[in-house]
Amino acid sequence: MTCGFRPRRPRQDTHGGDRTVTQEPAERPSRLPRLRLDQLLDELQAHIEGARGIRDRVHSLLEAVLSVGRELDLDQVLQRVVEAAVALVDARYGALGVIGPEGHTLGQFFTVGLSEEEAEAIGPLPSGKGILGELIRDPRPLRLSDLTTHPASSGFPPNHPPMRGFVGVPLRVRDEVFGNLYLTDKRDGSDFDAEDEAVLSTLAVAAGVAIDNARLYQEARRRQAWLGAGAEITRGLLSGLPRVEVLELIAERAREITGAALADVSTPAGDGSELTVEFAAGRDAPSRLGLTVPLEGTLSGTACLTGSPAATERIADDPRCTAGPPRFHGLGPAVAVPLGARDGVVRGVLLLARERGSAVFAGEETDALLGFAGQAALALELAEHRRDAEQIALLEDRDRIARDLHDLAIQRLFATGMTLQSAARLVDNPAARDRVTRAVSDLDETIKIIRSTIFGLRQDEKAGDGLRARAARAVEAARETLGYAPRLSLEGLLDTDVPEHVADHVLAVLGEALSNAARHAGASAVQVSLQAAGGHVTLTVTDDGCGIPEGVRRSGLRNLEHRAAGVGGSLELSTPPDGGTRLRWSAPLDTD
Repeated sequence: MTCGFRPRRPRQDTHGGDRTVTQEPAERPSRLPRLRLDQLLDELQAHIEGARGIRDRVHSLLEAVLSVGRELDLDQVLQRVVEAAVALVDARYGALGVIGPEGHTLGQFFTVGLSEEEAEAIGPLPSGKGILGELIRDPRPLRLSDLTTHPASSGFPPNHPPMRGFVGVPLRVRDEVFGNLYLTDKRDGSDFDAEDEAVLSTLAVAAGVAIDNARLYQEARRRQAWLGAGAEITRGLLSGLPRVEVLELIAERAREITGAALADVSTPAGDGSELTVEFAAGRDAPSRLGLTVPLEGTLSGTACLTGSPAATERIADDPRCTAGPPRFHGLGPAVAVPLGARDGVVRGVLLLARERGSAVFAGEETDALLGFAGQAALALELAEHRRDAEQIALLEDRDRIARDLHDLAIQRLFATGMTLQSAARLVDNPAARDRVTRAVSDLDETIKIIRSTIFGLRQDEKAGDGLRARAARAVEAARETLGYAPRLSLEGLLDTDVPEHVADHVLAVLGEALSNAARHAGASAVQVSLQAAGGHVTLTVTDDGCGIPEGVRRSGLRNLEHRAAGVGGSLELSTPPDGGTRLRWSAPLDTD
């Protein structure tokens, strides 16, 4: 008999055999709690990703605001705004349109997403029609799934890329709608949503502050520049600068401050119905210098007739600019400002034009130009007074010379001639007597020349002046268009021997020759010779310019030939040994 526990016998199955002892399986837990946990984890992950996306977008928005706020140049600010907007909403194309001064069109346009070649193929920039004009008419955010289905849509110009999704928000500077921000086509193909609109609206608020700061900075810099330009002109006047250099200062400083591609100063010519460009700077300046155009049909003429500024968004297409040769290709915004003085007389017009697509000349800028124009007009008035004073001094000096010639030189020559004439009777040698007689004749001819010179010196500056004085004035007037004084040589009895109608032809030929030298020759020196001798009056104008090219229009030269033929004279054109052009116009003194 043994003690202890007995081993447990195996349980027999129903068939009588032994059955293996096995542990009963536990009941399986339900899968529903696990699925619920996975869903919660996915939702949590989605919230985390959403929060991370919001954080990244807020960071991007803050970076965009900082980037825009760093700039002080207005154009750079506007370009940064477009670039930041495109990056924030992941758009394919973006644009910023600045509303023009009249309030219903776009004056400037900044784009992102189009290459220069694509923009060139599309053509002129939008002016504010269609969907773009919808935000001008109703400055509230606009979001569309397909902009082509909107009633205001006017389609796309040729070569324009297709666009579908659209969101636009206005840019406000204080209480003024400055422009609009336009975005199209998200890169992932989805539509713009309310969050995109909110981000752009926030950026637009920050951009408005940056634009305002840039405008204030730009205005302060501009005022400082205008004050500096006015001071420079004043110093030039006090130092005795000639009138042509004063005009140069006016045009150059105005072009630099306004960023214009072209600047010129024109003054009334003839009977006051025309304007002549006395100085030009910038694009095509040589071809514009000396150009004469009527008041009617020009922007400068409009400003001269009205006495107030005349502005345009596109001078090349403006209906007021129809007179004269085409000269504004590629130019856009322009303004013409009259140079009026205290007496209300318009002494000239300052014309400024910018490249196409640039900012228009707004009210504040035009006001600054008016102030500068008033100062420039005063400068011109002072230059005219100084020129009159110099002319009076010159006339007084001429009168003194004339008195001295008459009272001293002529009397002595006359006495010498009388002495020789008396001595000739005492000379027995016939050859010697002839020589004395010829000397007396030469003295008589010299006395005539001196008397003619005295007559020319004592001429008043009126229409009835002699040929000598009128020719000298024509050459002096050419100084302003040429930029230097031509050399003048006068010989013979020009005031007494040249008939009046021939003198008129001579002066017309002289004016045309000097004008051609200023506009076409590109010469650095011009010589004028006017001579009355041998029964002919001969005008010779020589320059060291480029000569007369082949195929150039010769209408002006044909007019000079007709004038010569009308008085029995001739016209000759030749090239001097050192290059350039020599014009020789001659007419007989006896044309009856």
